Amino acid sequence: MSEKAVYRRILLKLSGEALMGEFPYGIDPKVVRSVASEIKTVFELGVQIGVVVGGGNIFRGLSESAKALDRTVADHMGMLATVMNSLALQAALEAIGIPTRVLSAIEMRAISEPYIQRRAIRHLEKGRLVIFAAGTGNTFFSTDTAAALRAAEIKADVLLKATKVEGIYEADPIKNPNAKKYEKLSYQEALTQNLKVMDATAIAICRDNTLPVIVFSMLGKENLKKIICGSHIGTSMG
Repeated sequence: MSEKAVYRRILLKLSGEALMGEFPYGIDPKVVRSVASEIKTVFELGVQIGVVVGGGNIFRGLSESAKALDRTVADHMGMLATVMNSLALQAALEAIGIPTRVLSAIEMRAISEPYIQRRAIRHLEKGRLVIFAAGTGNTFFSTDTAAALRAAEIKADVLLKATKVEGIYEADPIKNPNAKKYEKLSYQEALTQNLKVMDATAIAICRDNTLPVIVFSMLGKENLKKIICGSHIGTSMG
């Protein structure tokens, strides 16, 4: 495998659930350190990295526990969960020598910088990894939409969505082991087949900005680095 990166700037989308490991909820420090280590292998290739992390391991606005709450309140709580995950990931990255900034769509200056597009790009250009917290700052929008929006705003070359499965399947591969895995999909196919890999708003943003998407498993060792160096892993959408 070549050690040369084929992408200059990427946006990595991590699910909050990926950070809880074998825990029923919350953050598993071992998993966070492992994710940080995988990211470091790409950072060392000189790639500019933006990250969006979800909050489903702590609180999800559409979860069963949120049903008794007003949707707006629940979504705000979910956004705060993404900030907690972002700070945990920042700590793990900086512990292994990666300068990191957390930019939040909801201002909380004591613990993060406010999200400003030009500031984010400037941090990337200065060799800092940027974590985008609090989603888009708006309720009723998912962190997938936030990832697509931030990727478009920073002019990323690709959006990489890390999951627990190997790519996009025609059905849930955990429930149906015989489900077919797609190697490549168009945006329209993902929408019309309602594959739920990303919500429709996120896919539309990617389509309208001609932003390639790669869905892959973060569980495979160095999968992230392999993709950055040009290997075909997971499912490509575009």
